[in-house]
Amino acid sequence: MKTLSLGYSPCPNDTFIFYALVHKKIPVEEFSFAERLEDVETLNRLASHNELDITKISFHAFAHLRDNYALLRSGGALGKGCGPLVVTRQGFTAIDLRRQRIAIPGNLTTAFLLLRLYDPGIQNVVVMPFHQIMESVQQGVTDAGLIIHESRFTYQNFGLQKILDLGDWWEQSTGYPIPLGGIIMRRRLYKELAYLMEEKIRQSIRYAQMHPEEPQTYIRKHAVEMEESVTRQHIDLYVNEYSLDIGTAGEQAIRFLFTEAENKGLVPRFRHDIF
Repeated sequence: MKTLSLGYSPCPNDTFIFYALVHKKIPVEEFSFAERLEDVETLNRLASHNELDITKISFHAFAHLRDNYALLRSGGALGKGCGPLVVTRQGFTAIDLRRQRIAIPGNLTTAFLLLRLYDPGIQNVVVMPFHQIMESVQQGVTDAGLIIHESRFTYQNFGLQKILDLGDWWEQSTGYPIPLGGIIMRRRLYKELAYLMEEKIRQSIRYAQMHPEEPQTYIRKHAVEMEESVTRQHIDLYVNEYSLDIGTAGEQAIRFLFTEAENKGLVPRFRHDIF
């Protein structure tokens, strides 16, 4: 039996999606997994060094890795009303982001790509783990923060306010759902494995949806934000129809994101199919 390295984040949506698969709640006779849970920017870097067979990835990072990896149609994070936010301390009514020191969750995150597409003139950024950004802004270490994941549910607890919703901007500008991240697999692995993996991920999602309480211990073990209400909101928002299959609208959104980024010189051009 072949062992495949599988990377995904400790965020509740990913642990919810992959719980049944890695805990053998669904039959997988063809291969086993050596899972690795890391924040998404670490997964981006690991994939850039070709260290993982299958992994969650930011679409921004995937745009740089399309020669070596192909996209799977299930397990991704796309949707509406789930985009990254820019937050500041309370009291800032007008702010020029080009003049501010902005904390970001990684150079290869889709959040940062969206911010650069929104305003290419934003340059003064500081990279830090996503869960440290709100405290950095709260303490005045940075002027603003680009927040992702469950931070969108808790930033007000840090005395912060939203000044920009990049998801709203993307949806209003394009009409597409927001393509945040997907699951990719090495291209050198055989195509039938990709189809099989897509179906096993779907089965894993359906199992968790049918037994929602069962993965909770695993989810809480890895979640940065431990409040159950927050983890539930996170799962409800990020595990959706696009997680089961990217679909036509999701595929169009991803291709549009890549085309826009290519045209602005933010990612290399790619002539082959992303799948």
